[in-house]
Amino acid sequence: MPQMLTILGSTGSVGTSTLDVVARHPGRFQVFALTAATQVDLMLAQCAQFKPRFAVMASVPHAQLLAEKIKQNDLPTQVLSAGAAIEMVASHAEVDAVMAAIVGAAGLPPCMAAARAGKRLLLANKEALVVGGDVFLAAVRDGGAMLLPIDSEHSAVFQSLPEDPATWPRRIEKIMLTSSGGPFRTRDPATLRDVTPEQACAHPNFAMGRKISVDSATMMNKALEVIEAKYLFGVAPEQIEVVIHPQQIIHSMVQFHDASVMAQLGTPDMRVPIAYGLSWPERIESGTARLDFSKMAAMTFEVPDFQRFPCLQLAWDSLRAPSGTCAVLNAANEVAVAAFLDRRIRFDQIQHILLATLAAVAPSKPQTLEDLLALDAQTRAVAQQAASRLST
Repeated sequence: MPQMLTILGSTGSVGTSTLDVVARHPGRFQVFALTAATQVDLMLAQCAQFKPRFAVMASVPHAQLLAEKIKQNDLPTQVLSAGAAIEMVASHAEVDAVMAAIVGAAGLPPCMAAARAGKRLLLANKEALVVGGDVFLAAVRDGGAMLLPIDSEHSAVFQSLPEDPATWPRRIEKIMLTSSGGPFRTRDPATLRDVTPEQACAHPNFAMGRKISVDSATMMNKALEVIEAKYLFGVAPEQIEVVIHPQQIIHSMVQFHDASVMAQLGTPDMRVPIAYGLSWPERIESGTARLDFSKMAAMTFEVPDFQRFPCLQLAWDSLRAPSGTCAVLNAANEVAVAAFLDRRIRFDQIQHILLATLAAVAPSKPQTLEDLLALDAQTRAVAQQAASRLST
C-alpha cells in the first residue's frame, strides 16, 4: 500500500521539492492533503497533478477562489479553509506521514496535532521545536509519533548518528552545524544598516522564501537551528557549534568522544533530506545531481563573526534562559523580519527589536499549547511596539 501523505505548506520551496520527490515514486506515495497560504494557482496545479482528497487554504477568500477553479477543472479535491482544517488533515486517521513545511510559529498547532495522532512527522518547520520545546516533545512521546528532521543540517546530523538514539548521549561530544554565511559573510558590518530587502533575500546557494532568506542573512536561521538541534538530539547548548562553510557541501558534522568526526556531504538540494525522511530507514532516488569531486576546487571553513551576526549568540543565551524564552525569541524575530521586509525598519535594527522584546517579556514556563500561543501573542504585541518606535 502507498504511504499516505499530508504536506503542510505545499506551495513553498520545501513543499514543491517534496512533491517533486513524490512524483518520482508514484507507487510508493499518495498525496492525501495539501495546505497553502495564498498561492491559489500553484495549489490548483498541484491538485490537478496529485489529486489529493483535501486542499486547505489559510483564509476563506483564497479557499473560495480555489474551490471555484477546482470546480471549473472538474477535479475531485475538496477545498477547506482555516486552522482547524489544517489540524484535521495533519491528524487524519488515513494519513501515515506529515511533511511540516509551514514557516513560522503558525506551523506549531498542526505539528502538535500530528504528533498527538502518532504520525511519522517530517519536520521542516524548525519553529515547532523552537517554540514548542519540551511541550512539543512530550506530545511526540505521548502520541507515539516518529520525528524525523528535514532541515538539511539536522538531517545531516541524523544521518551521521547511529540508528539507536539511546546510544547518542555516550557517543556525541559535539554537533557542528554548517552555514553558508549568507549573502553578507564578507560585508563590512558598518554597512549593514544600508542593506535592502532585495539584497537580504539574495541567498548565494538556495532559492528560499523571503522570511527564511532574511533569517539566513542575519544568521537567525542558524540560531533557530541551534535551538532545534538541542531538542532533537538531547545535547547541552555548549555541545553545539556553528561553522561557516560557504560551499555548502558538508551539511553538518558530529564529533564523537574518540575525536572522530562523521559528516554528510551532498549537493545543496533539499530533495536529499526530503527523500531520506520519506523513506527512512531506506534510501530512494531524490532527483538530485551527484557530487563531482573532480570539479570541487576547495572546501573552506570559518568561525562565525558575532559582530557581523549578533543574532546568532541569542540561541545559546535563550537556551540558558527560563523555559519559554526561545518562543519569545522566535516571535520577536518574525515581527522584526516582517517590519524589515515592509521597509519600516533597517536591517541592523532587527537585532534591536529582538533584544528589546527579550528584555520586556518574562515567560512563565509554558506547559500547554495554549500557554505557548498566549506567550507568542504577548511577545508579538511587545515586538510590534518596539518596531513602531524604531520606524517613527
